[in-house]
Amino acid sequence: MTVRIAIIGAGQMGADHARIFAEELPGASLQVICDNEGATARRIADEFGAVDIATDAESVILRPDVDAVVLASPDFTHAPLSMACIAAGKNVLCEKPLSQSPEECQLVMRAEAEAGQKYIQLGFMRRYDRSYIEMKEANFSGSLGRVLMMHNFHRNVETPALDFTGAMAITNSAPHEFDVIRYVMGTEFTSISAWQPKRSDDLVAPVIMVLETKDGQIVNIEVNNNAAYGYDVKAELVGEKGTISTNEVTHTRINSALQNSTSYDVDWRTRYAEAYRQQNRDFLTFVETGVFPEICSDSWDGYCASLVAESGANALKNNRKIAINMIAKPEFYQ
Repeated sequence: MTVRIAIIGAGQMGADHARIFAEELPGASLQVICDNEGATARRIADEFGAVDIATDAESVILRPDVDAVVLASPDFTHAPLSMACIAAGKNVLCEKPLSQSPEECQLVMRAEAEAGQKYIQLGFMRRYDRSYIEMKEANFSGSLGRVLMMHNFHRNVETPALDFTGAMAITNSAPHEFDVIRYVMGTEFTSISAWQPKRSDDLVAPVIMVLETKDGQIVNIEVNNNAAYGYDVKAELVGEKGTISTNEVTHTRINSALQNSTSYDVDWRTRYAEAYRQQNRDFLTFVETGVFPEICSDSWDGYCASLVAESGANALKNNRKIAINMIAKPEFYQ
């Protein structure tokens, strides 16, 4: 079976998905590249051999020659376009977030439940990264004893935009941590606190978050969007009998001028290249079989990440601990 894919949004993420489907996943066919900027859509389509281009997302979703949709469009479009895909009976690989509004996430969940099946696979690709998979296995095997804490840091070279804020570090960057921590620890958050130190310049300072889980565990997250030295993401799970931490893979080491050194990636794409491949391969299987992949995030997970992010931004703004009051998990997502 050849799955005819439409990619909506031809920016950096859309182009990356186009490359993966075109060059690395037999069984996928790039049918349409859709972007508000027709010239951008044409450039990506020509580069990766897509059949057609378009500028109107909703009309693309309704096309009979499109089997499935990848949403790499601006964040505010994800929930409305996801619901349009559900109405059209098209499976969706949606880049995070599903929405920055927990209420809008609930609308998507309601649409799926009314349709009677899952359509939305959410792009929290770290679940496919081997380091987090092994960390989860260590947790659930019992080899660490009772897990007490998880430490996380997420550092970027520089902020992606001049108007980036500390709140955006929580709502735009940290959702990857919020989701993968829930995945690794197998629990939900009950509260969040957030602070920022003061930098010596006008750049956005790191944000430090402390979260509590319903199982009495503590999680801390540092998001530093102006770390300067490179892209760097690490995590450590601490149990009563031992710990497990992610280990950065470096293929080479340089010896020169009385120094020994390795390099850092400039962004996430090299670090998580294999995770993206596995995620997109699972999406093709999902489209072909109708069976939702066991490992990936669904709309419920999108709601959880959105609510934690909203609560974290509130905690930072008001300088106090905020309770995370999740709705009861719908039976449809059990």
